Amino acid sequence: MPSPALHREQTSGHWKKGIQAGLPIAIGYMPVAFTFGLLAKAAGLSLFETVGMSIIVFAGASQYIALSMIAAASGAAELILTTFIMNIRHLLMSASLKERAEEDPKWLKAIYAFFITDETFSVAATSPEKKITGSYLLGLGLVAYSCWVVFSGVGYVMGSGLPQSLQNSMGIALYAMFIALLVPAAKKSRKVIALAASAAILNCFFSLIPALSGGWGIILSTIIAAVSIEFFIKGDEESE
Repeated sequence: MPSPALHREQTSGHWKKGIQAGLPIAIGYMPVAFTFGLLAKAAGLSLFETVGMSIIVFAGASQYIALSMIAAASGAAELILTTFIMNIRHLLMSASLKERAEEDPKWLKAIYAFFITDETFSVAATSPEKKITGSYLLGLGLVAYSCWVVFSGVGYVMGSGLPQSLQNSMGIALYAMFIALLVPAAKKSRKVIALAASAAILNCFFSLIPALSGGWGIILSTIIAAVSIEFFIKGDEESE
């Protein structure tokens, strides 16, 4: 068993490695978080609500969709259910990392599990270390999380100084971001193309029904499209 001094030195080393691994993610988060802050202001949220959402939710795609649903006057239940459905994959990510993570207190696991995103999971999962330490995961997640929260606020404040016409035009950034996320995945998988197309068609159909024209239409479209595509399209093809 290592001495306390050696243990502290190892913990500090893993912490620094985690921060170094998280810096590229943090840099990538800057423009997305900045844009989220701008859009949140355009959607009518206060600075406290914008930064609070980033602090509590810390899920970019969910937060962007939440802005659309808030603008559509969707209810809290619709927002919560949509966020749950969009982030249910994190259960699988957490279970996967648990197999490689060292034994830590449950409260510590809960903290670094909160920091799991697609990007931090990818970096942690591909780490060359056989066992991932809690200090490494904390360093990795905390630097990405801090950047996301800070630049959400910066985007909101900077947005106040932009011309009103430019603030209004930032609404298109939401769609641009989703297209940027969708296109690379769609180039590799016909399932993604079918899923996006079927969900869009279903949502257009549900938007014609007054009771489903808000967030419930998005939720139903997502569930029906995901289940149907998984049922009817077996396997997947890489076009690259």
